[in-house]
Amino acid sequence: MASFLFLLLILLVPSSNAQWPPSPGYWPSSRFNSMSFYKGYKNLWGPSHQSFGQNALTIWLDRTSGSGFKSVRPFRSGYFGASIKLQPGYTAGVITAFYLSNNEAHPGFHDEVDIEFLGTTFGKPYTLQTNVYIRGSGDGRIIGREMKFHLWFDPTQNFHHYAILWSPKELIFLVDDVPIRRYPRKSDATFPLRPMWVYGSIWDASSWATEDGKYKADYKYQPFVARYTNFKATGCSAYSPAWCHPVSASPFRSGGLTRQQYRAIRWVQSHNLVYDYCRDSKRDHSLTPECWG
Repeated sequence: MASFLFLLLILLVPSSNAQWPPSPGYWPSSRFNSMSFYKGYKNLWGPSHQSFGQNALTIWLDRTSGSGFKSVRPFRSGYFGASIKLQPGYTAGVITAFYLSNNEAHPGFHDEVDIEFLGTTFGKPYTLQTNVYIRGSGDGRIIGREMKFHLWFDPTQNFHHYAILWSPKELIFLVDDVPIRRYPRKSDATFPLRPMWVYGSIWDASSWATEDGKYKADYKYQPFVARYTNFKATGCSAYSPAWCHPVSASPFRSGGLTRQQYRAIRWVQSHNLVYDYCRDSKRDHSLTPECWG
């Protein structure tokens, strides 16, 4: 009887460590087929620091180089995802990224949408940074739109799926199909509208990546390794006809999120959000009118 009561207590009393978001009720990644790396992507730089095996792409950073890859096609909207596994231990100063950009087409005046993992020190969690740059706000005088999160799991233990959904109405960032951020199109001036390519990379950003540059990359821990698999890139390419319909992150063909998805995003932002540029009193918000518009 005592053992039965103990088991009942375990089932009824939630664990203090069980901090997982509620189900979003919809899994957009299941709607889009995975592709082989070489079907949709190509090496961009650091070819000697990139290999493919066991159905996963491995890229790494050491003293000599990092590495990056790029989609073969540019897109004007779509769902872009990859399952990523990060390196444990000391990774300060190292950025592992999956992002959209048109920097090569518009140098000095580009658009960019980022998922970046900011390296960390022993015993501290990775920070997942989402960011949006519009028409050169990532060039010269930087005007970032950062929202940063500590994840509800250890991203070094297994592969997890990270995705950006970009439509003419909104940007939605997802982790394992849980929406963590929605960036709506409030004006043409604050939203990316030109075609972008999909990129991934690992590189040394010691000047800012970890606690604003306090901790640098330490190459006695090299190589710093990231693995990518389950690549997805579906949507309207820059070459698609005008009638190509943007994909959605919800069951609604017109886009947006369901009530259950909004519940999940509110949960994540109340439990896991560690920085929001719109709430930063040190920022000049005349440069980010979407914060109060």
